[in-house]
Amino acid sequence: MYVDEVTVQNQVGLHARPATFFIQKANEFKSTIWVEKEERRVNAKSLLGVLSLGIVGGMNIKIIADGSDESRAVDSLVKLVKSGFAE
Repeated sequence: MYVDEVTVQNQVGLHARPATFFIQKANEFKSTIWVEKEERRVNAKSLLGVLSLGIVGGMNIKIIADGSDESRAVDSLVKLVKSGFAE
């Protein structure tokens, strides 16, 4: 299992468009991936799951992966979040 924490950079957080980018990136990996906010964990490959967390700009989230490419998955998703989803 590999875990990293990141602060969401873009103002509106993970609304529909950035969440879609996030999920598309997560689906590039074989590992099981979760997003965790304040003790609530959802499947990072599920649009409804990610949107249900209500993640807004400035919040800290954890990205957790378990599998053969777990470190690449987490590092890639952290980089995407830090980029602000190019918004």
